[in-house]
Amino acid sequence: MNAQLDENVLEEALAEGLAGIASDALPVSDKDFLKAATEALESVGGRLLFSMRTGDEDAGEHVAAGCLGDGDARQILLLSQPVSGGQLKVEPASKSGNPLSGIAASYAALMDALNAAA
Repeated sequence: MNAQLDENVLEEALAEGLAGIASDALPVSDKDFLKAATEALESVGGRLLFSMRTGDEDAGEHVAAGCLGDGDARQILLLSQPVSGGQLKVEPASKSGNPLSGIAASYAALMDALNAAA
């Protein structure tokens, strides 16, 4: 798949790749979420920017940021899921209300600058 995919198709492909850890009954570990997010992003030609856990034990959330493409064609996505298990959410960072969406875009730009300087 290329980076110019329709956003809905891309979101569905990523959600499908992460479906294996989307359980309503079982907690999701940091390791399982990171592995699934990385594999799902790589399956659509993307790469992981970062993954973190936010909140506390009871109301925590796993959040990963991913990037597809380069330059003007780049798409930045947020993947999130409650630590307690349940619904997985995949969304373009540009349309997300998650506070980490701005960090994802800034981090991608920082990585571009560091790669150019290397």
